[in-house]
Amino acid sequence: MKQNRRMKRMARASKQRKPTLNLVSLMDVFTILVFFLLVNSSSSDVMEQPKSIKLPESVVDSKPRETIIVLITENNVLVQGDVVMTTAEVIASKESVMEPIRERLLQQQKKVIGFKTKVVAESKEVTVLAHRTLPFKLLKKVMSSCTSAGYGKISLAVIQKASQSG
Repeated sequence: MKQNRRMKRMARASKQRKPTLNLVSLMDVFTILVFFLLVNSSSSDVMEQPKSIKLPESVVDSKPRETIIVLITENNVLVQGDVVMTTAEVIASKESVMEPIRERLLQQQKKVIGFKTKVVAESKEVTVLAHRTLPFKLLKKVMSSCTSAGYGKISLAVIQKASQSG
């Protein structure tokens, strides 16, 4: 049987190799992208504001450093995310130094895992995040507890608002 031109062309086309996608270079690009995102995701310059408290506003010049975090909500006092006392207990107490807070801060000095937490523990610095409507009497007791635990530098976290330059 004699083949016409169309049949010859179709036979030639079926013998040709189909183009393929080279995945090696595509995987290299994605691997580099993943490493870039992993390295840069952990370096956050700004401390995130917890949703449970409303920080006061202030004009600040420097960015926060990594320190021990003492969070005072309307209901609880937390050290590094663990509830230590309730705010009602702190306000009702006649003592100026709250022993549970002091003990928890002393434990944080001993809880060193790696270089980054060692630097934070040795800095003897605490950042207090407190709701703006809490009484100063409460803040004073928490700050006294921090000082008695050996943390001499206490920073109060605020929301940065635009600086008012002249």
